[in-house]
Amino acid sequence: MTNELLNTNGEKLGTISLDKNVFGVEPNIHVMHLALRRQLNNARQGSACTKTRAEVAGGGRKPWKQKGTGRARAGSLRSPLFAGGGVIFGPKPRSYAFNMPQKARKLALKSALSARASQLVFVKDFSTLEQPKTKLMVAALKSLNVSGKVLIIADTKAEENKNLELSARNIPSVKLLLPTNLNVKDLLEADFVVMTEASVKEITERLS
Repeated sequence: MTNELLNTNGEKLGTISLDKNVFGVEPNIHVMHLALRRQLNNARQGSACTKTRAEVAGGGRKPWKQKGTGRARAGSLRSPLFAGGGVIFGPKPRSYAFNMPQKARKLALKSALSARASQLVFVKDFSTLEQPKTKLMVAALKSLNVSGKVLIIADTKAEENKNLELSARNIPSVKLLLPTNLNVKDLLEADFVVMTEASVKEITERLS
């Protein structure tokens, strides 16, 4: 598999070869769904907490005598039947996290990359951003003909991408991601995915 390799001015520099076992597999919807659920579940705090009748303060005295009042018998005002009482079967702190086999996680990433094949844009690097300026980044995105939510996968610590992070951080619709942090949620949410040549190599090594 090959695709066009551009610079950030939108000019064609040549072609980039893509491993069909990473960028050209048949997308597995079920595994992608599991990976997305896992990512969302693992991000949940699970800190919701209610008090049972044993934990609510007060209620030590019997509110009224057992017989003769015509009312239902009651032993404590902290019963779940009263306002201010405990909660029956309420939430307690818990973990929502679950695991997936490593092979399944890799398949989910490969499926997501293959499913977004027509929205992938490959650039050599971001060395044309000579200064950390937002308007230079906006111009680069316009030259690459990408719009909406844009996910940029690049090593921001590399010398050729040194101005990328400062140039892109003020654009709300642009998200930067290191190749090592590639995930199904961001791939599926983006309208376009821009990848550098170096990040393609790193992702291919990791997933193939």
